[in-house]
Amino acid sequence: MSKTIRVAALCLAFIGVVGLGSALAEEGMAVHYSDRFQGKPTANKDTFDQQAMTAAHKTLPFGTKVKVTNLSNNASVVVTINDRMARRNRNVIDVTRRAARELGFEKQGRTRVNIEPVQ
Repeated sequence: MSKTIRVAALCLAFIGVVGLGSALAEEGMAVHYSDRFQGKPTANKDTFDQQAMTAAHKTLPFGTKVKVTNLSNNASVVVTINDRMARRNRNVIDVTRRAARELGFEKQGRTRVNIEPVQ
């Protein structure tokens, strides 16, 4: 794929994230990061912090704010995407331990969620 097509696709994806909101909602499993990542660099070069309200996603642009709702208890938080997940990962999002605690699934380690970009 040419560089021009890739740039155009990325721009359209970003416009969609900013402009469409709920049209880009996803449902699936969320997990929280292992403590072994604490202090290590994320994909966008931030230092990973389990107490931050950040997350990893496969495709959303870095800096995108995402509302994550736990479908078992309706708890929700807003996190900022600053990391990437492996493409083979079947989860829709990986969140920090703090976000998992506020969503009510820290002890279980994973839960079913809805994610939706917010402005």
